[in-house]
Amino acid sequence: MTPSFHAPAAQATPRMIASEIYRHSHYGDWHPLRVPRVSTVLDLTRALGWLPADCYVNSPRAKPAALVGFHTAEYIAALVAAEQAQAVTDEIRARHALGTPSNPIFAEMFRRPATSAGAALLAGELLAQGGVIYAPGCGTHHAMPDRANGFCYLNDPVLAIQSLRRNGARRVAYIDIDAHHADGVAAGFDSDPDTLLISIHEQDRWPRTGHIGEVGVGNMINMPMPRGCNDDEMALVREAVILPAIAQFAPDAVVLQCGADAVLEDPQSRMALSNNAHWAVVAALRGMSPRYLVMGGGGYNPWSVGRLWTGVWATLNRKDIPDVLPTEAQDVLRDLHWKGPMGEKFAKAHWVTTLRDAPRNGPISAEVSERVAQIAARLPLASSAP
Repeated sequence: MTPSFHAPAAQATPRMIASEIYRHSHYGDWHPLRVPRVSTVLDLTRALGWLPADCYVNSPRAKPAALVGFHTAEYIAALVAAEQAQAVTDEIRARHALGTPSNPIFAEMFRRPATSAGAALLAGELLAQGGVIYAPGCGTHHAMPDRANGFCYLNDPVLAIQSLRRNGARRVAYIDIDAHHADGVAAGFDSDPDTLLISIHEQDRWPRTGHIGEVGVGNMINMPMPRGCNDDEMALVREAVILPAIAQFAPDAVVLQCGADAVLEDPQSRMALSNNAHWAVVAALRGMSPRYLVMGGGGYNPWSVGRLWTGVWATLNRKDIPDVLPTEAQDVLRDLHWKGPMGEKFAKAHWVTTLRDAPRNGPISAEVSERVAQIAARLPLASSAP
C-alpha cells in the first residue's frame, strides 16, 4: 500500500546524504576520478552557511547482501576480495572488469562505492513519506550486474529505484543529464513499464549506446545531443521532452542524475553547457512528484563540478547564489589542485570567485530540433495512466 505523504517534494526541507570517505579516496593519480568532488560540495555549502547539521545525513556503507538486488553475488564477492587483496587474477579481470585502467584497484574500491550505494538505499527509505534528498556521491550509472563499467563499480541509481519501490513508490521517473548514456540503468529497467528512463547525453560519446531509436519494451527516451550543445538547446529538450514526458507518466518518485561532465570545461565530453542548464533542470523537476532524489554522477574538472553540485543544493533549497563568493568559500576553491596532464593551466579566475557560469546561449541546430520533434511524436507514453 502506498503511504500517505506528510508534504510534497516542493515543500519539504531537503536533506543531503554524503560522507567523508570521498575526501580521502580516489582512483589513482592519473585516473579522471582523481579529483575532489563531494568533499568540495561539503566544504562550499558549509562555508556559505547552507548546510545546517539537521539537514546532513552521514551515509551508511551498504553490506554485500544489500547489493544483490541488482548485482550478482559472485561479482560482489569478487569486488570485496579485490579490495582486500589489492589485486585480481586474470580470470576475475576478464569476467568482472576489475583491475582495468577504467576500473582500477585502489584502497577503497569496495568501501567507497558501497558508501554511495548505502546513500542510495537509505534515500529510498527516507523518502517513504515524501521529500527531497540530495546525494552528490551517487550517480554511478554504468555499472552492470556482473561487472564494473565506466568508472562505476556499483549501480546506485538502480539500487535507489529499487529502494524507492520497496518504500511505496510504484512508478519512478529517472532522468539522466550526464554527458554519457545511462547504459547500466537501462540494463536494469528498459523492459519495465513502471519506470520512465530519460537520458540526455552526447552523441557518439562512450559507451556509444542510447541512440534515439532505442526505445526498449518499457518507457525509455534517449536524446543524444551534438557536440557543442548549448544552454538554449538544453532548455528546448527540458521543455519539449523532459517535462511533458514526466507530467504524462505521473510518477510517485523522480530521480535525477545530475552529472557535471556536460559543461564546457569538462575534459571528458565536448558538450558546451553552463551550470545554469543543470540548475534549470533541477528546479523544473522539483515538485513533479512527492519524492525527489538528486544524484551527482560524472564530472572531472574539480572547479566546475564542485561549483555545479554546490549550486544544485542551493537550487533545491531556493538559496540566492551570490555574484561573488565570500572569502571562506573562495578559499575552498582556491585550495583545489588538479594533478595530472590537464594540470592547472586551465584554471580561470571565475572558478574561484563565483558559483554561476555565464550563460552559454546559442542557436538551436536543425539536428536538435528534428530529434525533439521525433521524440514528441512518440508522446504520450504508452503506459502513462497510473
